[in-house]
Amino acid sequence: MPNDPDVPTTQPKLGLRERKKAKTRATIQHHALRLFAAQGYDATTIEQIIDAAEVSESTFFRYFPTKEAVVLSDDYDPQLVAAYHAQPDDLPPISALRAAFREVFGVLPDKQRDQQRQRIALILSVPALRAAMLDQFSAVMQLLADAIAERAGRPSDDFAVRTLAGAVVGVMIAVLAALADNPTADLSDLIDQGIAHLEAGLDL
Repeated sequence: MPNDPDVPTTQPKLGLRERKKAKTRATIQHHALRLFAAQGYDATTIEQIIDAAEVSESTFFRYFPTKEAVVLSDDYDPQLVAAYHAQPDDLPPISALRAAFREVFGVLPDKQRDQQRQRIALILSVPALRAAMLDQFSAVMQLLADAIAERAGRPSDDFAVRTLAGAVVGVMIAVLAALADNPTADLSDLIDQGIAHLEAGLDL
């Protein structure tokens, strides 16, 4: 069996139990992506992923409720929120978000960058995954709205807060479109360019 992928280095330090869980989760995802690349998403079964990762069926479903979730799930949302809250208090919300995205995505090791490219390419190529990802964006927008509201001292249902969160999600959709055109483009650079454009007022 190939070496298990490392736990993402951008995560905060975890206890032993949490590290083991993160490693198991990453191992399942690693083997799933390898199988998807080798034989296609639709042709790969959950049973094949379980066999390749050498885990039990119950372990697989403990981490991933569906095959789609193996591709769509990642650990970046909580890291991004933590990085956002750690920014200096005098930074405006959009500047703090830009810095947080740079902090999380700008320092990914090559292995994680490659895996991100592989995941995104797969999502964009499989209609069911693409639709599920778009459905997830409403949850991402609420997560961002909650973080922005807390920092700004406003309610999370404030329309201006939701507008800003929705604009950031719009940047992410534009990034995915750019990656569809050029899969070798750098994810972190595209996100930074998109948020910088938003920060500047979206002038053309």
